Amino acid sequence: MRTEALLLVVLSALLTAAANLMLRHGLLAVGGLSLKAAGVARLLSQPWFVSGVIAYGLAAVAWFRVLSVAEVSGAYPVLVGMTFCLVTVAAVLVFRESLSWPKIVGILLILAGIVTASRA
Repeated sequence: MRTEALLLVVLSALLTAAANLMLRHGLLAVGGLSLKAAGVARLLSQPWFVSGVIAYGLAAVAWFRVLSVAEVSGAYPVLVGMTFCLVTVAAVLVFRESLSWPKIVGILLILAGIVTASRA
């Protein structure tokens, strides 16, 4: 994978991970998801939630560029694996979610896969 594509994949993964964390924070702040008008209004006025939506949009723009310069069969596994690892670690640190040995082993295996796929 070319350097530009790899850097854009990393950017997209970072933005996607940040978006997930911001969305979760915003959803927790308003008491969860409600599809009633008042619930949607609360979400749309919640800064963390709105920031998460914006981060997702920026991640998509970076990903669209990747799609135009790299093979999706190599870039997509790197994006998904990296995002999984980032979200898992950040969720443990930020939200105090549990981290078991099977998760740790899985993350290490994914990281090995990322390195392998990014060099293909």
